[in-house]
Amino acid sequence: MSTPQTPAPPLAVSAAVLVREGHLLVVSKQAAPGLFYLPGGKPDPGETAEEALHRELAEELGITLRHHRFLAEIHATAALEGVPMRMRVYEVDTSDTPRPAAELAALRWTDGRDPDLRLAPAVSGQVVPLLRERGLLS
Repeated sequence: MSTPQTPAPPLAVSAAVLVREGHLLVVSKQAAPGLFYLPGGKPDPGETAEEALHRELAEELGITLRHHRFLAEIHATAALEGVPMRMRVYEVDTSDTPRPAAELAALRWTDGRDPDLRLAPAVSGQVVPLLRERGLLS
């Protein structure tokens, strides 16, 4: 007789919404260069979601945040890992110019309507509509 398995907790992710001139910054990883999602990543052990946000953006984009503000918590399936995800999304601001580094392949600015840009389902299905509702995307 098998014992029931306790489901693993959802993958915790901290993600940034950086909007400039009505366009959202999205990034792709070298592991999946055709799929774009919000910049950010998983907190290290003992690290808060906000600390992870600042660290990941410094590592991946070379930017320092002037401020961050919690925007939403998104529950979805992680596009790359295919597991349940709890993504804490923060609206962020920086005067730095983002440049892809670390495991990133590219970055793009989008209004969420580009048919040639493949966005992760959580971004296209939940984040973009939320930003449109709040008047942040053009």
